[in-house]
Amino acid sequence: MQASDILPDDRNQIEIGGVAVRKGTVGAFLANARTACDAHASRPAREQARRDILRALPALRALGLFEVMQVRDPALREWLERAGG
Repeated sequence: MQASDILPDDRNQIEIGGVAVRKGTVGAFLANARTACDAHASRPAREQARRDILRALPALRALGLFEVMQVRDPALREWLERAGG
């Protein structure tokens, strides 16, 4: 399966189980996870990354991301579990 089989090039989002999932959701989560875990990132940048992750959680859950992958960073993984990820 290729990305275009799930979300064709001419579409920017799909609905999964009543949740809108935008193109780029997983990529944005990965970028935000890196920032949230980066001790050299500024506190405001880490806080913004966590807010962005929280907003994306419904879509990430709808995709089933956390059913097949586990976050390796223990602190981020625990935070996500508390947030319902």
